[in-house]
Amino acid sequence: RPQVVSHAQQALNYTLFDCKWVPRSARLLCLGSAARGSGLLQLYELRGGRLALLREIEKAKPLKCGTFGATSLQQRYFATGDFGGNLNIWNLEAPEIPVYSVKGHKEIINSIDGVGGLGIGEGAPEIVTGSRDGTVKVWDPRQKDTPVANMEPVQGESKRDCWTVAFGNAYNQEERVVCAGYDNGDIKLFDLKTMSLRWETNIKNGVCSVEFDRKDVNMNKLVATSLEGKFHVFDMRTQHPTKGFASVSEKVQKSTIWQVRHLPQNRDIFMTSGGAGSLHLWKYEYPSQRSKKDSEGAEMGVAGSLSLLQNVTLSTQPISSLDWSPDKKGLCVCGAFDQTVRVLIVTKLNKV
Repeated sequence: RPQVVSHAQQALNYTLFDCKWVPRSARLLCLGSAARGSGLLQLYELRGGRLALLREIEKAKPLKCGTFGATSLQQRYFATGDFGGNLNIWNLEAPEIPVYSVKGHKEIINSIDGVGGLGIGEGAPEIVTGSRDGTVKVWDPRQKDTPVANMEPVQGESKRDCWTVAFGNAYNQEERVVCAGYDNGDIKLFDLKTMSLRWETNIKNGVCSVEFDRKDVNMNKLVATSLEGKFHVFDMRTQHPTKGFASVSEKVQKSTIWQVRHLPQNRDIFMTSGGAGSLHLWKYEYPSQRSKKDSEGAEMGVAGSLSLLQNVTLSTQPISSLDWSPDKKGLCVCGAFDQTVRVLIVTKLNKV
């Protein structure tokens, strides 16, 4: 069985909200909120079994979330969303002034994702932001000030706090979707090609994290985690006209599942991080047939099953952020509310 080994850890003197590996490097970024209400961005390098701080940058507003997903491997620009609703893109070599900045939302940006960068997949580089103001916006960094898409509540509909966003289905120049999860359990799938709502469901519980197993392929699987210890895996290959997508769900614990992240080298393995300071490593097993016909002759999906490969408790506080290294299989970083960032090694992943 895979083992989760703690390799290096670093105590921080601020609230950590997100951590990300810098692609093609042994470096990682930590971002969050300092005690005096400003934002902090720290760049660390993994040296043997310890983390060496390379630089620390302070910003006016606390930083909530970040992504490298819309940048080239050459530039490796980092996009962040902050408590003031600002979307900024930073050149980490010269981080004093952002290379792109827009007041994206009226309230805090809870979640961010990028696509079209890092040499993965096709299509334009785009960034999606989800905010407490109830809107989900898609930005093209080559276009200043206005979003290329804006998904907001229709008139008369109450605005819901959007907690999580993710890109998917970007397998050619035209196709692309955004999935958004909200505090009331709504999950909405927006089709950016047709600019329409393609599917929606409700999992009866605040949606903390959504992620497609791959952004740059035909939609295959989507995992959604929730506030009360449950997560759902949707098979996105077959959409039934009335029933939508088939899904399997798993109750892990009583506490919140903050994050889900798929292993970059194997799309059927993913890790969830929990409010009890625990990590769970899962494998999705496909059914013998992924679709069947219903009584009317319409295709409907068939959900697979889940197996727990390993679980470990690392902290007394919630593990709120998680990121696999895109380059080294089994290397991952997680940040918890005990103000500690931990680098982990997950062994034997090629044997499962």
